Amino acid sequence: MPDLSTLPADFIWGVATAAYQIEGAVAADGRAPSIWDTFCQVPGAVDNGDSGAVACDHYHRWPQDISLARGLGVDAYRFSVAWPRVLPAGVGPVNPRGLDFYDRLVDALLAAGIRPFVTLYHWDLPQALQDRGGWPQRATAEAFADYAAVVAARLGDRVADWTTVNEPLCVSWIGHLEGRMAPGERDLARAVRTSHHTLLGHGLATLAVRANAARQASVGVVLNLSPCEPATDRPADVAAAHRMDGHVNRWWLDPLHGRGYPADMLATYQVEPPVRGDDLAVIATPTDFLGINYYFRQVVVDDPDGPPPYARQVPVPGAVQTAMGWENHPAGLERLLVAVHEEYAPARIVVTESGSAWPDHVTADGTVQDRERTDHLERHLAACAAAVDRGVPLAGYFVWSLLDNFEWAYGYDKRFGLVHVDYSTQRRTVKASGLRYADLIRAHRQRTGPARTVPVRR
Repeated sequence: MPDLSTLPADFIWGVATAAYQIEGAVAADGRAPSIWDTFCQVPGAVDNGDSGAVACDHYHRWPQDISLARGLGVDAYRFSVAWPRVLPAGVGPVNPRGLDFYDRLVDALLAAGIRPFVTLYHWDLPQALQDRGGWPQRATAEAFADYAAVVAARLGDRVADWTTVNEPLCVSWIGHLEGRMAPGERDLARAVRTSHHTLLGHGLATLAVRANAARQASVGVVLNLSPCEPATDRPADVAAAHRMDGHVNRWWLDPLHGRGYPADMLATYQVEPPVRGDDLAVIATPTDFLGINYYFRQVVVDDPDGPPPYARQVPVPGAVQTAMGWENHPAGLERLLVAVHEEYAPARIVVTESGSAWPDHVTADGTVQDRERTDHLERHLAACAAAVDRGVPLAGYFVWSLLDNFEWAYGYDKRFGLVHVDYSTQRRTVKASGLRYADLIRAHRQRTGPARTVPVRR
């Protein structure tokens, strides 16, 4: 049993998912296409030609999935709302059947004693907005705020916990600079514009949620962050690690905390974000918590011939790697949490995603013995406890993911779930890691007392 004794009594134990990765039913009940529906049709864009058209069929099987989460004993479930399910054109008329789905989901979660954490944007931009220019256009940030207001007005009498944009780095750098995610662009200028508008959208959406939710809202943004280290002590590699830190971490953290965009990265990109008026003040709108997604550290070398930031991640010799080829490095999570706390002092931090993919198999006796994931889970939770012991105001931990799911450009081969999904039959099987997570939650409650009560419908 890892030593988790420093985790506070009201620590939030959660699981996380995202709409396009699990819902399926992409044309059901008035949902319109998203940029991921379009991207999945591009030859070679997604491994095996997979798509999220069916995924885990959560749109129809959500009662079973809530039952699975309840069986694990979690306090909270982080899920995202599909923008094209609620506003098929991105703006304009609301699709009532789409919004009704999330209404039912929230009610069922509360009835099960599970606290809903709503993410407003997990990458499924309505294709109609992409056709008008997408995130490089300021109008998309403004449309996002209007969409946030619609969802908050409907769910905000019961939902207290909100995150705005999930991983703007992936939206901007991977989707618009590297082309490995939707919409598949490779244009630095458009990527920088996207980065500004996703951050602006976050600020505008924060204000919109607070203005439209009937109950007091706790709002945060979710960043995927990595500690960055040079692979050698060569000055060029040391400088490359600093640039990578700017690209991955400071470009997002600095403006969110009122510091504007880092000057060294403006010089690196040689592209100015399209800041207008009070944009930077809106981006720095105070939040109630910072969501951090952690998967790996980045050990880098100088790469002057590569794309910005002219630094390249390299493998760590002898390191244990997950099925994604990512280093299994729990010490990086402790280091990251402490560094963010000391440098930026957010009021609260929540690990909104942490997980690992492994080549899981259902055995002859119908079980999934995923020892690697169980070890990963225990060691990363121990890193969280160590960070709390060092003064980090860590409020919760969400495992990615409740279910095996559509892993974006990797398709269905990469399995992150605490629950195995047989995609041909949609059969769900709780893995050994899921059972272990339930044990850890139970042990924590026995040590500290019952979990904090969840909100009830007024």
